[in-house]
This record gives sequence, C-alpha cells and structure tokens, in this order.
Amino acid sequence: MTEEIRGVALTDIPSTSQKLFVRYLMAILIDLCVLSLFDEYWHLVSVASFTIAIVTALLLQVLLKATLKLEHLVAGYFNARPGKMARFLRFFTAWVILFGSKFVMLGAIDRVLGDQVQFSGPLHGVVAFIVVVFTMLIAEECIARIYRRLAN
Repeated sequence: MTEEIRGVALTDIPSTSQKLFVRYLMAILIDLCVLSLFDEYWHLVSVASFTIAIVTALLLQVLLKATLKLEHLVAGYFNARPGKMARFLRFFTAWVILFGSKFVMLGAIDRVLGDQVQFSGPLHGVVAFIVVVFTMLIAEECIARIYRRLAN
C-alpha cells in the first residue's frame, strides 16, 4: 500500500522495523545534540571529540532502554501481586532501578570511554550526569509529542 505526499513521489508505508529504526535513530541523535550542547556550554561536562560524543549517545541510549525494560519487568511482577506491600515494592523498586541505573551508566561510560567523557562537580559528577540524562529524556519526550501531534 502506498500513500501520496504532495511534492514527493509515492512512498511505501514503513514497516514496524523501519519505525523502530527511525525512533531509535532519532533518540540517539537527540542524545548526541543534548550531550554536545552540554559539552559546549557547561563546564561540568567534557567530551573529547564528536566521535566520542556519538559513542556516548549510543551507549546511553542502549543503557536507558535496558533500564526501562528492567523497570517494566519488575513493575509487571509486583503489579500481578495483590496488596499494599506489593504496591509499595513496585514503586520502591522502580525508584531504586531508575535512580541506581544512573550509577551503572556512569560506570559503563567510565569503563568504556575513560577520561574521554567527564562529568564533574557535586558528588564527583553524578549531579551533572543526572542533569544531562534527564535533559535527554525531556528532549526525547518533547520531540515525540511534536511527532504525535503531526499525525493529527
């Protein structure tokens, strides 16, 4: 099936694999832009080169998706259990996973890239790293919302 776009030749409707590819490519490019802007404008973030920034954005995207997958698996386990304790554990483990994962990510970046990527400042750079990651997530969500609105 094809659909016509004014001024453009007929195009095929993208497959699920193509949609996922574009989605993750966009997320990595957004992360790359955010990381590069922090590198340029905030003295607490330092990235040695553009290539290192690309590798860092890719690594962060993989780790963020793995974290969310783990959090959803654990949430599903506790959501299937009745009671207030299960509900408490669902939220508590989600917090532990989402917060604790930032230390895992920071460690992975340090192990893979060493001194080529540095986050400095309070708590040995943890605060700067968390600010960068949350900014990436906010930017990704903003772009996703714009994309969804264009479908209407």
